[in-house]
Amino acid sequence: MSKQERWSALLELLAAQGRLDVEEAASALEVSSATIRRDLDELAEQKMLVRTRGGAIAHGVSYELPLRYKSSRHAPEKQRIAAAAADLIGDGEVVGLNGGTTTTEVARVLALRASGGQRESTGAPSPAFTVVTNALNIAGELAVRPQIKIVTTGGVARPQTYELVGPLTMGVLNEVVLDAVVLGVDGVDPQLGIMAHHEDEAGVSRLFAERAHRVIVVTDSSKLGRRAFARICGLDRIDVLVTDASISAETSARLVDAGVKVIAV
Repeated sequence: MSKQERWSALLELLAAQGRLDVEEAASALEVSSATIRRDLDELAEQKMLVRTRGGAIAHGVSYELPLRYKSSRHAPEKQRIAAAAADLIGDGEVVGLNGGTTTTEVARVLALRASGGQRESTGAPSPAFTVVTNALNIAGELAVRPQIKIVTTGGVARPQTYELVGPLTMGVLNEVVLDAVVLGVDGVDPQLGIMAHHEDEAGVSRLFAERAHRVIVVTDSSKLGRRAFARICGLDRIDVLVTDASISAETSARLVDAGVKVIAV
């Protein structure tokens, strides 16, 4: 197992458990305790965890993995969620996308539609979309698609999520009008609404929601009932929540009671 693979595995364990024990991690990864200690020390130097005596703990209320380590988590669910969310976007619409692994999957589905990949049998003309995003990775993937008009915000890049934030980002979003926005989130609470790990990202997502006629939230069910640091908006602003089939009947009913249409795939 390479160092990068070990780091990814350690961060996955930390995200799931909230803390790591050196001996348990060494057993799980089938490497020596000395190797795990070196890995944890290096990850601590990069501010990706907090080193403790005999192990490590996660940062924050709800631990944030860097995007490059999150791409494989719940991947099949995220792909199904993305396909269902993309079906809610009409051809030719202006759609906003914030950063995240699930919104990245939505962008890929829209790119396939725009290239005619889903319409070859009918011979129908390829649809076109205008995508407004503050995510550098999404902009990079869509920039090579001539059927999609890609609008990126300015701003300061956050290396964890590749998202642009700050006054320059807000300035661009204040000048656009969106048919729909697809928001990835870090937490969904029946009382508090939807949340993000960082206040600057939450502020951008809030403005995305304000500029859109329809607000679509995409998240796997592990984030339902979870709280994160910064509130984006209440459930009253959300039109549709797309999640996986593991959502509980109680959670679904509470969201529906709040006026949110729930699509579980």
